[in-house]
Amino acid sequence: MESKFELQRVTGARVTDADLLADLRAVAKQLGQESVQQKTYRRLGKYDDTTCSRRFGSWNAALRAAGLAVSNEVGFSDEKLFANVLVLWQHYGRQPRRSELAIPPSTISQSPYLRRFGSWGAALEAFVDFANSTETEAPPSAPNPAGAGRKTGRDPSLRLRFKVLQRDRFTCQSCGASPAKAVGVELHVDHATPWSKSGETTLENLKTLCSACNLGKSDLAPQT
Repeated sequence: MESKFELQRVTGARVTDADLLADLRAVAKQLGQESVQQKTYRRLGKYDDTTCSRRFGSWNAALRAAGLAVSNEVGFSDEKLFANVLVLWQHYGRQPRRSELAIPPSTISQSPYLRRFGSWGAALEAFVDFANSTETEAPPSAPNPAGAGRKTGRDPSLRLRFKVLQRDRFTCQSCGASPAKAVGVELHVDHATPWSKSGETTLENLKTLCSACNLGKSDLAPQT
């Protein structure tokens, strides 16, 4: 069998930041994940993991520089933990399972939830209590010409998004698609009367749409 030429890095030669970041992304792609644990990179990467940490200040800083999700970040706020739960709930169209914290689109492992809440079940209960608290419209946005005269900001909060998705049973209100029924369905929360046509960000004016229906509707106002 004919051997192939391979380029080998000379021992002691300086590795560029671009080399390090490219290899981090390559390992993440190989794993099919949005993050890489330091011990995993130590096994699969071309370079020394301590070089990445030293060059960028920390392992998580290197991941951020590579455009990847951080690994084993400590000190997550409750809202960041809850936001990740909502991403999973929206992705699967149902209550997420603990095992699903280990795979995309989750960017947070189970450990921070267990440290904060004691169990995954308790974390879900805390999320539901948080999401179901009273909120039926987005808070006012900072004054700007585009939002002049508006009562609400443009983007729905985490609580408001969950309320809309829950009300609509995680199902597209246009075509009936749901990630609980078909893999790959992506749900969006969008305005019924578009923001560009003075639609407010309220529970009544928001609805669940799949990505295909949302991208197809553009800024068309609802037909009467």
